[in-house]
Amino acid sequence: MHQPRRRDRRLPRRVPSASARGRVPRLTPDGADVVLVGYFSAKEKDFEGRMTSAATALVARGARVVAQFVQRRGVSDGGVRKMGLPYSSRTLLGYGKVREVAQACDQANADAVVFVAVLTRRQQRALAGMLGCPAVSLSDVLAAD
Repeated sequence: MHQPRRRDRRLPRRVPSASARGRVPRLTPDGADVVLVGYFSAKEKDFEGRMTSAATALVARGARVVAQFVQRRGVSDGGVRKMGLPYSSRTLLGYGKVREVAQACDQANADAVVFVAVLTRRQQRALAGMLGCPAVSLSDVLAAD
């Protein structure tokens, strides 16, 4: 039995509404259910501490963290010189991790996905389309106060 082709395994694209296209989503964390996602290099040893402090900061602003995911960039996938680079410049994460986060968003009925890393507008739009809810950076959420 063979594996399905890559294009057959892609997530269905969710088209945002006309009002959501072209603008960066703003998240008011008060009462929002959020999924927290961290992207870290294998060189960074204290990633658990950064995830905990990010969750604490969101909870202090009234959000409920319903799930947490960590994407680690290891040495075995491309060598040491590529460890600081994202898996995908479009989504920052690998395909499998995006699929896991999308499933968690659907199951928890999350209002947004908060990334510990800084996202570009292009990444925010691409991730929002794939995940079905706004994708924002933690720095954007903290700066909104």
